Amino acid sequence: MPYLERVGNVYVLSLGNEGQTDSENRFGHEWLDETHALLDTVEASSGPAALVTTATGKFFSNGLDTDWLFANLDRMHGYLDRVHELLARVLAFPLPTLAAVNGHAFGAGAMLASAHDFRIMRVDRGFWCLPEVHLGMPFTIGMNALVTGRLTNQVALTAMTTGYRYSGPEAFAAGIVDETADAVDLRDSAVTRATALAANRNGSLPVIKRCLHAPTLAALAVPTTPDNLEFAKS
Repeated sequence: MPYLERVGNVYVLSLGNEGQTDSENRFGHEWLDETHALLDTVEASSGPAALVTTATGKFFSNGLDTDWLFANLDRMHGYLDRVHELLARVLAFPLPTLAAVNGHAFGAGAMLASAHDFRIMRVDRGFWCLPEVHLGMPFTIGMNALVTGRLTNQVALTAMTTGYRYSGPEAFAAGIVDETADAVDLRDSAVTRATALAANRNGSLPVIKRCLHAPTLAALAVPTTPDNLEFAKS
């Protein structure tokens, strides 16, 4: 389960199990519950603060719990709405946010990274990728809005229609991430940058974010139904 640490004015949300590396950090129901609980803790704090989201080992996050999803297709729409809720919460979070992408960020895991204000990605290993086209999985209304709202049109088209795997340097060149760092420096670089932003936590920040991302937030709030999402037929 995710866990929370504090480094000065920076909260560090780790997506995997404490003391364990290489967890895929998929968005299971319990994982979503715990992540929201930890974000509640951060929001309940006062004073200057920022949030860094990261993980350890090979994965940042592989996104949707596809094992559960494909075993429960009759319940998938409600589950996807829960994922949208998390993406929207991070996108409009009332603190400065940074994703320190330590490893693979696939599907909804890549979208979670992109929902942060800023992104730093490991330079030497790991990919940012939207593999839905290869899985026969269409993008929901909300996910489509998030990707197209955070990336340029041509980068979004390439990522969404080809499933291209972007390395750290390629993601930086495409504007998917804001900078890259060596693995040993990634977390410290993110914390340093977040520390410099912590004083921007004030009453105006959430208003600015909600206005800035209004179309995406509205799309993420659209309930997922069989009418607006159907998996491709083989």
